[in-house]
Amino acid sequence: MFDVDRVMALLPMRVRNQLESYVDSASTLLEVRDPRVLQAIGPSAVRGTILKRGKQGVPTAMPARHHAWFDWTYPADQPAMAELYSRAKRGQWNGDDLPWATSVDPESDDRPLLPDDMLAWDKVNDFGIRLSVAERRVVRHSVAAWMLSQFLHGEQGALFAAAQVTEAVQFFDGKLYGATQVVDEGRHVEVFHRYLDTKLQKLYQVNDNLFVIIDALMTDARWDMKFLGMQIMVEGVALGAFSLLYRETREPLLKELLKNVIQDEARHVHYGVLALREHVLTELDERDRREREDWAFEVALLMRNRFLAYEVYEEHFEGRLTRAQWREVVGSSPGMERFRHLMFGRMVPNLREIGLLSDRIRPHYARVGLDKYFGGVAADQLTGEQMLRELDQGRTEIERRAAAA
Repeated sequence: MFDVDRVMALLPMRVRNQLESYVDSASTLLEVRDPRVLQAIGPSAVRGTILKRGKQGVPTAMPARHHAWFDWTYPADQPAMAELYSRAKRGQWNGDDLPWATSVDPESDDRPLLPDDMLAWDKVNDFGIRLSVAERRVVRHSVAAWMLSQFLHGEQGALFAAAQVTEAVQFFDGKLYGATQVVDEGRHVEVFHRYLDTKLQKLYQVNDNLFVIIDALMTDARWDMKFLGMQIMVEGVALGAFSLLYRETREPLLKELLKNVIQDEARHVHYGVLALREHVLTELDERDRREREDWAFEVALLMRNRFLAYEVYEEHFEGRLTRAQWREVVGSSPGMERFRHLMFGRMVPNLREIGLLSDRIRPHYARVGLDKYFGGVAADQLTGEQMLRELDQGRTEIERRAAAA
């Protein structure tokens, strides 16, 4: 019988890693059950994971095929969105007002960007790699820069998607709110890039799975798919990721930056819930609803795989660890587990709230370990200010337990 693992073990590690990267990419697509979902995601997956369009060092051209929806009567018939628009106007802030004079040492132990347990160092040791304290600081700096780089790339995708959605959405109050989100996303691109450029002095290329999601959203002609992908999936996961980093970083400039961004992002996800709930529950037929439900699940898998930080692996550990061993390191890291918990804890309840978490799809989420988030609070029930209070309380409790131990 043909033994794939034995044959792979005989190959040079660089060749094996390349083959494993293609297998990783193909495995997600092979799980797609709905042919319409495969048709929607498949071309983007080829461009992102096989052709590496996001890593060619040149701008990426993505064709936009949506319709711009004009309404010359200017109706004001969405009071919840009108209120969200008012909140957004009151919540504007200037990135130049952040304390940019703050000195940032990316390898500091006194004010670390990330907690030391963001990677499972004991697992790295088990695989025969002994890192000094100084080497661990360098890797920790790289992980922080990688995370913030993906935030930056995601915010650029959100900027363009928000502009498209503002054109394509079919209710006027939504257009007014959407205009504020375009401003928000532009500001987020500005501050994340400035922080990476002037404080960490390191920028990673876009992760392949993130590229796939952005490519699929930008090229899909359906306005509600852009909403679903960006407002519920990407923004929802980003909100959880920002929350974890806000709670755990000890670097004051980054913490202040994230405090502002989180309040914006909470409104963005709330907007997605308001826009899609009625549309999904009352306007889509069952076939289209099931397609969007399947699509959301496949994107959730891409999101889960997005945070394996292969770009950090390629810089520091390729040739020393296999990709499978790196997945074990990331998968067993306490910090990464907390990261995943907050990310999906924000995203999955919103899928439930808009009607895309039926009894049919729930077993698939359970199969990949995401069922623990079914009962969480949706975005329309939680403001940015409430989130920040909870995060600050959570940090205080963590510090209290650490002191008691």
